[in-house]
Amino acid sequence: AEIVSKPSHQRIEKIYLPQKSKQTQFLGGGDAKKGAVELAEKLRTEARVPDASTIFEGHFPGHPLMPGVLLIEAMAQTSGWLVIAVTKFSRMPFFAALKEAKLRSFVPPGQDLSLSAKLLHEGSGYAVTRAEIRCGSKLACNAEITFRLVEFPNPEFRASMEKMAAILEFPIGALAHG
Repeated sequence: AEIVSKPSHQRIEKIYLPQKSKQTQFLGGGDAKKGAVELAEKLRTEARVPDASTIFEGHFPGHPLMPGVLLIEAMAQTSGWLVIAVTKFSRMPFFAALKEAKLRSFVPPGQDLSLSAKLLHEGSGYAVTRAEIRCGSKLACNAEITFRLVEFPNPEFRASMEKMAAILEFPIGALAHG
């Protein structure tokens, strides 16, 4: 199933939620058929590196490249949304550890990125994912990311996450009641 977010300043532009059940599909605009969603333990997102941005001013003058730390952040965001989906928006994932991170190729401005995350473990208050970014068919970077899972710290924080989910057209209603 495909969820297409509204154009915004967010890095993630599309979220794809694979499903075990093909009967329920989420389409752009937030429309959904009634029924429970059984999510697979994978998530794919798409983003585009901007053609011009202040991040390229010092990275590097005359040879702009997407900073590796921002590539890792993009993988962490994709993984975090996967964890939110798997836990049905009941707990918040906080970045805890990064293992086996590899930056395999340079990512220049204007590149379309395909990000994916796969859940390796969820339990005992932690979740572990394996994430990667591809530019076309070429692997740009990958890592294993660990998250600490906690209750949302306060209602305002959860509300801000729900607002972000709405911007991305993430199906939180189906997850919360599924």
